[in-house]
Amino acid sequence: MTSIEHNFGADASNLALETVPTIGVPLQAPQLGALSSLRLHWPEYLMEAALLGAFMVSACVFGALCEFPRSPVHQSIRSSFLRRLLMGLSMGSTAVAIIYSPWGKQSGAHINPSVTLTFFRLGKIKVWDALFYIASQFVGAVLGVFFVAVFLSRELADPAVRYVVTVPGPGGPWVALAAEFLIAFVLMSVILHVSNHHPLGGYTGLFAGLLVATYITFEAPFSGMSMNPARTLGSAVSADLWRSYWIYLMAPPLGMLTAAEFYLWRKGHSAVKCCKLHHDNDKRCIFCGANGGFAS
Repeated sequence: MTSIEHNFGADASNLALETVPTIGVPLQAPQLGALSSLRLHWPEYLMEAALLGAFMVSACVFGALCEFPRSPVHQSIRSSFLRRLLMGLSMGSTAVAIIYSPWGKQSGAHINPSVTLTFFRLGKIKVWDALFYIASQFVGAVLGVFFVAVFLSRELADPAVRYVVTVPGPGGPWVALAAEFLIAFVLMSVILHVSNHHPLGGYTGLFAGLLVATYITFEAPFSGMSMNPARTLGSAVSADLWRSYWIYLMAPPLGMLTAAEFYLWRKGHSAVKCCKLHHDNDKRCIFCGANGGFAS
């Protein structure tokens, strides 16, 4: 072999070892084991627990204000529809605040096992991250209700409030099942269409909050408006009321997964970006490594 051939072979070998940057393709987080995921991504897991806990605190406080018979708000607003409207505006605003909060921007503000499971189906969250997210959400929901019960035990335990449980309305479990499926389907459809379109992506949280407010106002009489197995569990544990819990364990994830399948059928996998509800920010992203973070 000549010296020229030798140098060429060495250069080619070195080039093969170099990482060639790919323009326009987001970094993909490598697969991690359970312990590595926990060690590297525990802040996001705790954020998910705290954010859903905060949502439950808000639900319990506003639920007591609106429905506890001796509450000034309840006594001032006699119309159940107007009280639901107030509750809807309060919880819709809470959802918006959570999504656009610093922690919501970093964790992605799923605060719902159904959302996390759907993004796992879409290939946007790794298996251990998904499992730890879901576990954190359940724990956060339970602790959020416990926290409020320490200070408002009488108000939350009152039959008119019942720890803001979600149970079927007068239409029965099958109506509640259909209603939960439908509202979850619509919410995930909106999230996928809005978050993956550049001009509207930054407004995903506003669309989600508006839907939460609308659902509580108009749909709550049919199913209690959950869309979230962890949210329902958080109330059920404190109330020790498990009537028709299977509805809230099944319908929301089925509705959101169905919405994802429709979106994939129309747009394809490449149309789905990151699984954060608000991605264009300076916080780290454990899902794609973009913006302020690294795909650890």
